[in-house]
Amino acid sequence: MDKVTEFQKRFNECLQYSNIKQTELAKAAKVSKQCISDYKAGKSEPSIDTLFLICRYLDVSADYLLGLTD
Repeated sequence: MDKVTEFQKRFNECLQYSNIKQTELAKAAKVSKQCISDYKAGKSEPSIDTLFLICRYLDVSADYLLGLTD
């Protein structure tokens, strides 16, 4: 099994606690629902532009999602 990244862990936690649907986030981040699924599964990570949109929509900092701050 692949190692869970800090981004993957925190991204999944944010989605779980915020009750935001993947479809909503995909639309806000201008990516497909499959991209959001891939981020959740750790198959890929977002580009900087997409990370910015995700952070804005989830109301968290990029530093938090990347595991640089708590």
